[in-house]
Parts: sequence; structure tokens; C-alpha cells
Amino acid sequence: LFLADYVYFENSSSNPYLIRRIEELNKTANGNVEAKVVCFYRRRDISNSLIMLADKHAKEVEEESETTIEVDLTDKQKHQLKHRELFLSRQYESLPATHIRGKCSVALLNETESVLSYLEKEDTFFYSLVYDPSLKTLLADKGEIRVGPRYQADVPDMLVEGELDDREQAKLEVKVWDPDSPLTDRQIDQFLVVARAVGTFARALDCSSSVRQPSLHMSAAAASRDITLFHAMDTLHKHNYDLSSAISVLVPLGGPVLCRDEMEEWSASEASLFEEALEKYGKDFNDIRQDFLPWKSLTSIIEYYYMWKTTDRYVQQKRLKAAEAESKLKQVYIPTYNKPNPNQISSNNGKPAAVNGAMGASYQAQATVVGRACESCYTPQSHQWYSWGPPNMQCRLCASCWIYWKKYGGLKMPTQTDEDKLSSSQPTEEPHVRTHLSRQATQGTPVRNTGSPKSAVKTRQAFFLHTTCWTKLARQVCKNTLRLRQAARRPFVPINCAAIKAEYADRHCELAGNPLKIKSTRKPLSCIIGYLEIHPAVKPNVIRSTPSLQSPSAKRLLAPSNHSSLSILGKRNYSHHNGLDG
Repeated sequence: LFLADYVYFENSSSNPYLIRRIEELNKTANGNVEAKVVCFYRRRDISNSLIMLADKHAKEVEEESETTIEVDLTDKQKHQLKHRELFLSRQYESLPATHIRGKCSVALLNETESVLSYLEKEDTFFYSLVYDPSLKTLLADKGEIRVGPRYQADVPDMLVEGELDDREQAKLEVKVWDPDSPLTDRQIDQFLVVARAVGTFARALDCSSSVRQPSLHMSAAAASRDITLFHAMDTLHKHNYDLSSAISVLVPLGGPVLCRDEMEEWSASEASLFEEALEKYGKDFNDIRQDFLPWKSLTSIIEYYYMWKTTDRYVQQKRLKAAEAESKLKQVYIPTYNKPNPNQISSNNGKPAAVNGAMGASYQAQATVVGRACESCYTPQSHQWYSWGPPNMQCRLCASCWIYWKKYGGLKMPTQTDEDKLSSSQPTEEPHVRTHLSRQATQGTPVRNTGSPKSAVKTRQAFFLHTTCWTKLARQVCKNTLRLRQAARRPFVPINCAAIKAEYADRHCELAGNPLKIKSTRKPLSCIIGYLEIHPAVKPNVIRSTPSLQSPSAKRLLAPSNHSSLSILGKRNYSHHNGLDG
């Protein structure tokens, strides 16, 4: 195995392989080899809401695209094609190299190719979106070809031999420097020395520059950068190479002209953030700006990057990386993994169960114990069986379907759950069946297909709670012991049933002489409204008095309203009296 290879990693004997890309191979102190890898995610690892949005967007793009190749796929091919789709991430992790189980191939989705090309090749996957596990987002990972007059120049037709170009060159070109100027090279060099001195003096007067370049040597080095020299030469050209006029423009009445580029505009902390982001994301300037430097423009970051490459710090880091790369491993040999899988189903004598060919008799003996076909292809015969799913379900896969499950993270044939997901956007005649299947899928229980023998969806056992008359009577008799309101607020605290039974047995004799009074039924609301219309309530005359200037404070003559909050004295409003205060 080499760097940048795509490999299978096994983190569990029953789960599918992890697909990773090797970035580094490091040798630990114990002599073991660890691989720093980039994580790829399958569709089964991402939430259904994100998958539905991605599928909807892909369908809209496919309808708008004019170069899409039309391919008629069967339901089985569509089902298996989903197993070939991956999602790239920016997440890194370190895994032991001994967990590598083989190589695979992952490529960016090519819209000009037929999707069947991915199904025809073994261990081949594709991706088109980037998944962020922390933010739970999906983003496109392909560049944009900018076509049009806004991004490309209009190339004129080629002139015939002997034909003259009638365009005015003065309108097409702008002259920024005249090599045939009256000044000599020595005079131009002396003028540039004066421009550097002006720039150094300007940085000494500027407070922000004096903080970034505290020494005279650093200020002089910053003043010798290209932006100062280009401004001086441009000023000299605009003033027709008159040295006195150009110098007077460089030193106006307000003070010397200060020209700064991106290297000076960035602080030391911003430069450290940029180097950290460059180490993490590489030259992905959009992600660098989004996660590390959102207050900087994309143009500023790109300009700073190319100036940063001219510094000594970049040269030093490049040498350190080259030295580290020489000391690191570039390839590793992984022997073939031959250990038996714990999910492998063995016969009674401890040997693997072979159920076809010459070992057909052993299959007949084992079929009475297991009695289930392959959950994927429904074949009753296989040279090796593997347990799959929860142990209580007793599901199993044949050898070929087990390898498919480990590599591609799904079953070969579409199940009822997949069909429900496909038809979730359409109305169905039995919504309760789809709800039950989706609930079973979220709980990790594999849904069995009806084509498999002796397969049926296990439903939860329904129950009906019927309260007897004695239980209802005990609620009234043992009210003080039950304390239903307190018990309702503490649902996880058990109720002492023995004490309730004892109290009910003691007070059972009292019920014969003193029967319980049955609560009277409440009258309907219409009767109450009619009664209030006939007998209106008399409003009391409330005497309102103005507060006296001599009294320290005015007394409240009106009672607080029901919607007031709890007072210091412990008064409770209507909602508190009705048990809504938790």
C-alpha cells in the first residue's frame, strides 16, 4: 500500500468496512504502523433529511443539464448504485494499519460517463458532495467552469495574409513605462532609493506600522517591497520623468506617502491563523476564509498567500516538510487477513458449515436448526453462512452477500424499507405499515422481505389496560396514601402497592356503613351561561382614593389579578392551584 491509496478498514466484525484515503504512514514507538486517513461516509452514515435534499438537488440538476446521458436502470441497479456513492469529508483520523482489509477506488463523479461503469467495476465508488460531521451539512466539491463574455475574452478572427489591422492600438493598450525616457538608469536607481527612504520615514510616523515593524531594519525591508517601487515608477511616468515633480508628489504637505501591501496589512495573529488553516485545508481558500478568517476577503487571502510564498518562513517550512517526508514511511506491506470472522456460523462439530456440493447432507442436518435462507439473495445453499443483524432475529447471509455487505454497506436486493423510502413522497394506501417499517429501521432491526421463506415483520404486542371497579374504588379510599398528583409528577418513583392493599383491606368494612359519595356531574356550559344572563352579578362599589402627599406610600385597595406571579407570601394564581406549576 502507498500514500493516497483508498483502502477498506475494519472496525467491527459485523459492520461494513470503513472507506478511507491514506495521507500518512507513521511508525509508533512500539513498532506498529498507524495510518493518518481522510474519512469517507456512506449514505447509511448520514441522516435521511440530508440524503433527501441531496437527491432532490441531483434530480433538479439532471433535469436542467443538457449533456446528461440517459440510462434506464432497473430497481436492483438503482439500489446497488446507492451503495457506490460516498461523501468526502475534511475529517482526519489515525487507524492501525493492521485493520486494513484491501484496496478500493474512489473518484469524483464524472457526468459524461455512464453510471453503469461504476457498477461494472469491483470495489469502485464515486463522490460528488462533501459532508461536514460537526455542522451536518453537504456541499459541492467540484469546480465551476466559468464560460461566457464575463470570464473569457472574445477572440477575433484570424487576419488573412496581407490584411492590415484597422483597430486603434492606443485604445487597446495603456503605456505605463517608457524605456526611451530622458533619464539614465543611474538617475532612475537614485530616485528609487529616495522612494525607499520616503517609505521608511512614513512607516516611522505611522503608529500601526511602528507596532508591526518595531525596528528600523524591518521598516526599511517593508519599504523596499514591490508596492513602494511600483508606485514610485508610476508616479515618475505620470510626471513625464521629471524627478523634482515626482519627489514632490511622494512627499506632499500632509506627510510622506505610505504604500502597504497584504504582508503589512496582516497582523502576526492573523498570519498564524493563516498558516494553521493552510496546514489543515491546503489551498482551499474558501474554507480557509469561512472557518479561520471570515473578516478577510477572498482576494486578500489569495494575494497574501502568494506573497507569503516569497518569505523565508515559507522556505523554512518547505524544508522541514521535505525532511519529515524523507523520514516517514511511503509504503507498507499488509499481509492477507486469514483469521475467521466471529459472525461465521459453524456446525455442531466446530467446523464451518458447508451446505452445497458434496456436503449437502450436512446442510440437511443444519437446516432443521437454522431453517432460514439468505436475507439478501434468498438462496438456501452456500459454502459458508454468516450471522447478520440482531441475534434474536437469527438472520444470516451467504458468503457472496456477506462480502457485498462488508464492502458496500448494504444488501444486494432492495428490501421493503428501501421501497418505502422511494415512495415516501407519494401517498400510500397503508401509512401505518410504512410508519412501522421506518420505526423498525431506526431501531436497527433488519426488515425481512416477504420473498424469503418463513419471513414476516415482527410487530409489537398490543395491550389494553382495563381498570376494574375495585381499582377505581381504591383510588377514592386510599387517596391519602396514593397522592396521585405527586405520583404524576414523579413517574419513575414506584408506588407501594402493598401499603395500598393493606389500607384498602382495613377500610373495606367502613364502606358498607358509609358509602362513598359520587361526585355530581358538572352542568354543561350553555346552562351556566343562561343562568348568568338571568342572574347578572352585582358589581361592588370600589372606593378609589388618591395617595396623600404626606403618606409615605399608597395602599393597594384592589386585590392582585389572577395572572400575577407568585408573591413573597406564597399566594398562588389559578394555574398554580390547578397543578401547572410543576
